[in-house]
Amino acid sequence: MQIDLTAKCGGERTRGVFKEGSASQPLVTVVTAVYNGCRYIRGCLESVLRQDYPNIEHIVLDGGSGDGTVEVLKQFDDRIALWKSERDGGVYAAWNKALLEARGDWICFLGVDDEFLPGAIGAYMNLAAKNPRSEYLSSRVKWVYPSGHQRIIGRPWSWRDFSKYMCTAHVGSMHRRSLFDRLGKFDASYRIAGDYEFLLRAGRQLDAGYMPVITVMMRTGGLSDSNKAIEEAARAKVTTGGRNQALTAIELQVEKVKYKLRPLRHVLKRKTVQVD
Repeated sequence: MQIDLTAKCGGERTRGVFKEGSASQPLVTVVTAVYNGCRYIRGCLESVLRQDYPNIEHIVLDGGSGDGTVEVLKQFDDRIALWKSERDGGVYAAWNKALLEARGDWICFLGVDDEFLPGAIGAYMNLAAKNPRSEYLSSRVKWVYPSGHQRIIGRPWSWRDFSKYMCTAHVGSMHRRSLFDRLGKFDASYRIAGDYEFLLRAGRQLDAGYMPVITVMMRTGGLSDSNKAIEEAARAKVTTGGRNQALTAIELQVEKVKYKLRPLRHVLKRKTVQVD
């Protein structure tokens, strides 16, 4: 394959190749937003290509990277549905642009530094077949810290829990297209917690499915794991979720203390494992 070094977009669609969904094999759109993610983009792309589910389109929107990310995307030009490289207004603005391109019956979002585990999308589509009324499907995620510490996150959706904190693991989780038809696009004024705010709009009426299976490896250390993320989530709980403002302010301070103490908890856990 000859690589066009000047191209700012590519993929199978630029050559007129489009995938379609069917009743037996719904089309799944995987969306990845990236900016200067050369270090991890190859692993992300390959984790989608390794899936055994046959009907997937991967849309990658790059925010104008200058670190070699685009050069890697060009190497995958004949194996992903669509990629574009242009300046954007952040991850949720990129996701909104991807929604205009997505043709899938189900849509999910995979970070550039995240990777699907083998069989993940197939497991989700089996879950979708068993839950024909559900508009949102989630699972468990392995969260890997730079120190090497790991923990498993992701619980079943329930409004009682979700109105307090994002109990579900959003990365890789599945959204039926009708959910976006009903709730609209992501609020790009959020920089970190826009996915939480979006699902808060559904309220207690959200029909959700869950499987206690680890489907994604997610690296921490970015903005999603920060005090800023905690503050944005608190804003969403009040403005969209309708949670009491005074109660949310107390919860915010508790979460900030827990975040500050997290490194100490990791050290204590490692020492406990060594002693055992």
